[in-house]
Amino acid sequence: MSKNKLVAPVVKWVGGKRQIIDEIMKYVPTNFSTYYEPFLGGGAVLFELQPKKAVVNDINAELMNIYVVIKKNVEELIDDLKQYKNEKEYFYRIRERDRDKEQYNKLTPVQRASRIIYLNKTCYNGLFRVNKNGEFNAPFGNYKNPNIVNETTLRAVSAYFNKAKIRFVCQDFQEALKNARKGAFVYLDPPYDPVSETSSFTGYYKGGFDRDEQISLKQVCDKLDKGGIRFLLSNSATDFILDLYQDYRIEVIQAKRAINSKGDRRGDVDEVLVMNF
Repeated sequence: MSKNKLVAPVVKWVGGKRQIIDEIMKYVPTNFSTYYEPFLGGGAVLFELQPKKAVVNDINAELMNIYVVIKKNVEELIDDLKQYKNEKEYFYRIRERDRDKEQYNKLTPVQRASRIIYLNKTCYNGLFRVNKNGEFNAPFGNYKNPNIVNETTLRAVSAYFNKAKIRFVCQDFQEALKNARKGAFVYLDPPYDPVSETSSFTGYYKGGFDRDEQISLKQVCDKLDKGGIRFLLSNSATDFILDLYQDYRIEVIQAKRAINSKGDRRGDVDEVLVMNF
């Protein structure tokens, strides 16, 4: 299946891989049966790779709803996005909709998807951030001309989703990988181990992702390895992660991280690519 250069991420996501995609692609196997990505996020690797067959997952239900809507109802989504305004008071009215659960549950999947895309394009720093109740809480971004309705990208992604054989799931990462078999390739991009006490960001999902989860993920990688399934994992280059994956091949790369609450903390940071091949 030929790749379409117009296929690209439709939302900005914490830890997005667009600016290190070339480094990642150096290590992706050329041949595999099914592609698995259990922490999909913005999907930069999926969209760069454009595999013919894939199982993609994220525990964030709002995010996965966006992808399903793009596949099934892209024209309705585009039409719905055209109503939104880049205005502060309007932004907060739209943001507040998930506070009233009864009314929010009446929104259609298209309306929910367009709301999240709008908030993502106009909120501060392009964060998807929720509080402990699962409510979107990133502030207004004050951008002059955000690209709220990117019709070209949305249609290209929809075309790819309908051309390829892709299964969208929304569950725990361990469940998402249960059916992986020898010959598959798994790319893992979990919430990163924090490099400091102030740098942790797990607000894309109300449950968070702590070191116990990191250890559980390592155990999943061990199972994949024993099953003859190749995996590639991204994470921060902390001592904890380096020690956890010491039995595997580790490549240290540099990434510019633009999403940080403190402007002076943004810049080059060491990240690792861990693989069993």
